[in-house]
Amino acid sequence: MDDHHSSAASSRFGRKPARRADEYSGLAMLGLCFGIGVITLVIDDLLVPVWTWAGLLLLWLVTVSLAATERLTRRPALVFYGCAAIISWALLLTTSSSGGMVVVLMVVVAAVGSFVIPIRWVLVLVLLNSGVTFLHSRLSDADPRESLLVVGFYLIIHLATVFSGYAMRQETELRTELEQKNLDLEAAAVLLEDSAASDERLRISRELHDLIGHQLTVLNLELEAAKHREGSQARAHVDQAAEVAKGLLADVRTTVGELRQDSQGDLRQSLQRLAGAVPSLDVHVEVDADVRTDEEIHSTLLRAAQEIITNTIKHAQAAELALIVTQEAGTLTLTGTNDGVAPGAITPGHGLTGLKERLEGLDGRLEIRTTPHFTVEAHLPVMRDRQLQT
Repeated sequence: MDDHHSSAASSRFGRKPARRADEYSGLAMLGLCFGIGVITLVIDDLLVPVWTWAGLLLLWLVTVSLAATERLTRRPALVFYGCAAIISWALLLTTSSSGGMVVVLMVVVAAVGSFVIPIRWVLVLVLLNSGVTFLHSRLSDADPRESLLVVGFYLIIHLATVFSGYAMRQETELRTELEQKNLDLEAAAVLLEDSAASDERLRISRELHDLIGHQLTVLNLELEAAKHREGSQARAHVDQAAEVAKGLLADVRTTVGELRQDSQGDLRQSLQRLAGAVPSLDVHVEVDADVRTDEEIHSTLLRAAQEIITNTIKHAQAAELALIVTQEAGTLTLTGTNDGVAPGAITPGHGLTGLKERLEGLDGRLEIRTTPHFTVEAHLPVMRDRQLQT
């Protein structure tokens, strides 16, 4: 069942690729840098062999892409980021006086730093980039005043790019926090609506039992007594009436049981409402047609979905999430799989720990896997129909 869920989620991710606007802009920036490198190769008198400089350019493209991908842990990202900065200096210093466009590569490295390292270290890198720019200008026999003007010009571009990057990063963090709050509110609204519907159904079930059920029980007893007092000719009719009364009583008991248990509302609709509260994440929701839950299990599945969505938007840097509810061999399973970053080690926080305790309280269990995609599974036993005892 695990392999089936994983393959199903993978196929959904493959059918509908979702890229964020910042990924498109990053690809466009890399394309611009590649174009600058090609132009430099064509028009500049390089201080090193052409293939050496071209190799450095390709290596820079790889390292800066890996540093900005958000799919690496902090230490490898820092290593690639440092390599990208050093390579950008080497690329500039191995050009002649016409290689000023290569400074754009250093500006891009500084912009990526807005998402990788603290701002104070990015500002240090900006100063180092300015120093390398000044050194390149002086090595090209440029006038000192002209060198200072060039450094000042690129310094302004550096600072504008860096602060714009940090503003974008802060906006992303605030958007994530807002989406999390919106998700919490939507989950609370769904649970409150389900609770109100459950209370109304419970009231109706009690009235049915108290009014109709009691009367039918009395009727059944009266007919049972009459069966022994009437003559043989009326016995068949009395027996038939008794069977009808018993059937009516059974129907009332069945209806009451369904009203007590079938108070979960539409699980698929509830999950889709949670998905709609997070517009930055493409959430696929699927619920098997034969899934049946009671109020407690319905609430637990919603809380599990809420925790899965919260973790995805906070930690996974994912674009897509699949929420699949299945019922098999007496077990309900909610599977949440995202296409984001899978951590190397799993350390459950308060949310996952609380979810695990909630599931175990209903004889369920929580499973977490990191391959081929990060997946959380909530397993719960199916609630059997219970008849009202009178």
